[in-house]
Amino acid sequence: MNARIVCVGKLKEKYLKEGIEEYAKRLSRFCKFEIIEVNEEFCSDTSEKSLENVKIAEGERIISKLKGYSIALDLKGKMLTSRQLSQKISLLKQQGASTVTFVIGGSYGLSQNVIDKCDFSLCFGAITYPHQLIRLVLTEQIYRAFMIEEGSAYHK
Repeated sequence: MNARIVCVGKLKEKYLKEGIEEYAKRLSRFCKFEIIEVNEEFCSDTSEKSLENVKIAEGERIISKLKGYSIALDLKGKMLTSRQLSQKISLLKQQGASTVTFVIGGSYGLSQNVIDKCDFSLCFGAITYPHQLIRLVLTEQIYRAFMIEEGSAYHK
């Protein structure tokens, strides 16, 4: 199986890069893992219309990178436990899905177009995470999902 994260913007923080690299290395025994970054849209006008235009522009870039079964990270999505996420990925593999693509929006979130194009919306809770930090959290959760499927003690 291929596991991918499509996200907005370049990761700058060294500590986040190192954490993601560690989990990516661990994931290599289970799947081909990659992160695809699309360009971030910058906007000095914070009007609702301008911010929506930012999400639409970033969304077009994201949609062009979707592949396989797509899961959008969205505050309005469904909350799953780590075990439930593992079961979802396991079921996708059993159904023959060769690729699962997770989608992380930019600073202003995802456009409705992206959410509509995705097969599932996932919520990591009611709190807001910086879109850069959620990459690390998501990468760890993907790794955890594979470890749960394996029956490892990693998930206690």
